[in-house]
Order: sequence, then C-alpha cells, then structure tokens
Amino acid sequence: MSTMTMAKAINAGLRAGLAANPKTLLMGEDIGALGGVYRITEGLQAEFGTDRVMDTPLAESGIIGTAIGLALRGYRPVCEIQFDGFVFPGFNQITTQLAKMHSRSEGALSAPVVIRIPYGGGIGSIEHHSESPEALFAHTAGLRILAPSNPQDGYWMIQQAMQGKDPVIVFEPKRRYWLKGEVDTTAPSGDPYKAQILRAGTDATIVAYGPLVPVALAAAEAAAEDGRSIEVIDLRSISPIDFDTVTESVQRTGRLIVTHEAPTFGGIGGEIASRVAERAFLHLEAPVLRVGGFHMPYPVAAVEEHYLPDIDRLMDALDTVFSY
Repeated sequence: MSTMTMAKAINAGLRAGLAANPKTLLMGEDIGALGGVYRITEGLQAEFGTDRVMDTPLAESGIIGTAIGLALRGYRPVCEIQFDGFVFPGFNQITTQLAKMHSRSEGALSAPVVIRIPYGGGIGSIEHHSESPEALFAHTAGLRILAPSNPQDGYWMIQQAMQGKDPVIVFEPKRRYWLKGEVDTTAPSGDPYKAQILRAGTDATIVAYGPLVPVALAAAEAAAEDGRSIEVIDLRSISPIDFDTVTESVQRTGRLIVTHEAPTFGGIGGEIASRVAERAFLHLEAPVLRVGGFHMPYPVAAVEEHYLPDIDRLMDALDTVFSY
C-alpha cells in the first residue's frame, strides 16, 4: 500500500498503462514538458518520449479526430481535455463519430479512445473551467463514463479504461486531485462499472460520485450524531449505472438522496430517481430527492460555494426525507 494524492495516482496509472502497451500514447495540450495544467502527466514525456506523450495544438476537435484515426489503426490514444468547458469543440467528434463507430460498422471496427476530462468546481476558476457536463455524454449510447472519487480508483480506473475495447470518458474531479489516500498497486479495485457501498446504513441512502463522495460521507457522519444511520454509495460509473446496487440499498433503507455538482435539471440524479421508482416504489418511505447544482450557468468563483452542494444542503435533504 502506498499513500498518494489522486493526481499522483492517476499519473502512476498512466505510467503503468504506457509501460504495458507500446501502442498506448497520450495526447493533449501542454501535457508534455509541462506535464499538464494539473501536472497529471508530469515526467511521462521524459520517460516515454515525444512520440508517445505528445503536445497537441489548441484544437479539441482535432485532438479527438486524430485519436479516432489512430485507434482505427490499432493504437490506444489517451486524450486529455485541459478543462471541462473546453470539451465542447470536440463534442461533435465524440458523440457523432467516436460513440457510433462500433455500431455504424456493425461491430467490424472499434475505437478504444480514452478521454480524460478534469471537471467540476470548487477551485476558484474563471468561466468555462468548472463545468459538469457528464449528463450530456451519458445520454449518448456507445460511451462508457467513469468518475473516480479517490486515489485507489484513480490509479486503477485509468488503466482499466486503457485496456478496454470501447471509448471511455474519465471525468476526474479536479478539486480532489490533492486528496490523499491509500493505493494498492497490486490489487485492482474491482469492476470499475460497479458501484461501491462506502458506508453501510439502515435509515437512508445517499448516492454520489466524483467530487461529492467526500461530502456525502461527511453528511453521513454528521447524521450519525443525530442517531441516523446513512448508507453512502459511490456510483463510480455514470454509464453504465449500477442500478442493482442502488436498488438493493433502497430496498433496505427506504429513502434515497442523489447528489452531484451538475444541475439537477436533466441530470444523472433524475435517471436514478426514475429507475428506483420503477424498481423499488413499494419500499420507498419518502420521495427520492436530488441535491445538485442550480439550473444556471456556473457562477463566478466568489459565489461558487453557494452553488455547490455541501453538507448543509444534504442534511436539509435528510431532514426532508425523514419528515414523511
């Protein structure tokens, strides 16, 4: 076991992936000598060379389009999108080309492209640097979407994404890059598309992913002081979603809160709420509640703490579900 930040864990995972397969390469803006804005790729160009860790022009559509071509030629490109809000120039390439390549060719072609996207707020950034666009991609069939919340998953998820046959988007919670945790580099953290119960409970379930998992755990700890036993699930995968683990938990606890930084309107929480209502309606003691961002453009840094879900908003939601 090693203790490292999530940033260092992802860096180590990328290094392991590059070493394991000579056809794997990294590409993105400033990822070479600089090591990326968050230094996630620091040292990798010096170790593997400029033909495997490549700086690209500032052109996200070009990055994704080139990666698709490379994948069709047998390579395994891993693209870094410098900030979440910069992905949209490449949105068309991802959703109309990359996601549909396998289906369009009736299974004859595969495009194992990995796209890393630092996402979310909480770091005091300027406009277009704190978005949470995961629902836009989850709506598109053909993409797998992962969201690590801790260094262990950061280390293993990137490697598992690099080994698969499908295009994978890895949403990395940038405000958790400096979160430290233990990483077991000898034992994978299980199926990356299966949710994990991080804290067992009997009275209510909180489902979170990415940056809000620590917030959910803190809320459960605070609720315990009031005698409430809260189960916390780290969703881990946004597409596909492990509805079985969530449903089984709700059947035990009878109450569900889903939280994410993205706006609640049209968000992942709504899909989970609907599926749970279909599967476990008779077990629910209260309506499923969503705690997320507001239906508005991400605000300026000075007031972002009022936008982001926090412990207080989760505690208010718990009070509501327990009032029924």
